[in-house]
Amino acid sequence: MPQPPATDHAVHRLVPSPAGRTHLVEQGTGPLVLLVHGFPESWYSWRRQLPALAAAGFRAAAIDVRGYGRSSRPDAVDAYRMLDLVADNVAVVEALGESSAVIVGHDWGATVAATSALLRPDVFRAVGLLSVPYTPPGGPRPSEVFAGMGGESAEQEFYVSYFQEPGRAEAEIEPDVRGWLAGFYAALSADTMPAPGAPDPHFVSRGGTLRDRFPAGRLPSWLTERDLDVYAGEFERTGLTGALNRYRNMDRDWADLADHHGAPVTQPSLFLGGALDASTTWLADAIAAYPTTLPGLTASHLLDGCGHWLQQERPEETNRLLTDWLAALPS
Repeated sequence: MPQPPATDHAVHRLVPSPAGRTHLVEQGTGPLVLLVHGFPESWYSWRRQLPALAAAGFRAAAIDVRGYGRSSRPDAVDAYRMLDLVADNVAVVEALGESSAVIVGHDWGATVAATSALLRPDVFRAVGLLSVPYTPPGGPRPSEVFAGMGGESAEQEFYVSYFQEPGRAEAEIEPDVRGWLAGFYAALSADTMPAPGAPDPHFVSRGGTLRDRFPAGRLPSWLTERDLDVYAGEFERTGLTGALNRYRNMDRDWADLADHHGAPVTQPSLFLGGALDASTTWLADAIAAYPTTLPGLTASHLLDGCGHWLQQERPEETNRLLTDWLAALPS
């Protein structure tokens, strides 16, 4: 598998976790910063942050979430519930010989990071959220919410609902993993996303596929052919089921976290979002609620002209904001 030049001084490790094993890549010495990726990515999403955090005096560790890359991939769908991912994160901190860490996540990783901080404040002393705002547990059952997002005509289906049935999305993606990933990354990137008014790539037309709405023919500026080889190579080897199983546990998470409905995350926190990212525009109310839901928020930034893949689209700006925030945290 091609190795990224930005992590020449990083170390690949396998550590024990409730998943079985968790693969991580670490670089630097100092206070531990645990980096958690989203869908459909891997530790490689943090390739530009690992050396920057190391240079700033931190020990950065980017994991492959269970189901991804070289981490274990349990067979059971319910092995990917949020409580299991939190337990994996705690186990990684312990396996690295630390008692606490700052946890930073992007996309699904942001939700995993926030929940880790919520459930284990004894381990995670601060939390950074990229792209996906914090929304406390609670509210209506997720599957019911997503089922209603296609509109009254029901002519289209929200991608989260599309992902629910085991094997359905896999049948679309796995015959051409590389091409599908290229289209998915492009669909949510600022420089290649569909124009306003074009069919929304977060939805599937009835009888169609997600890929029908992806832009074609051009990679986003942050993604080289070599980068795409790395991502595609991992998913060609593992398949997409482990990654998709995260979506298939949202109702279980809703039930598992019932005792925490409405709970704020009180540790020092950071939020970085892309101004052109649907995650921030659709969830603008969640960002507005931060004085209540993230009372420890010490920095929040929306990056103009930026899409969903924040730390890859804007690595230098993300690194600056992230290291400044980390440096200002209490010891």
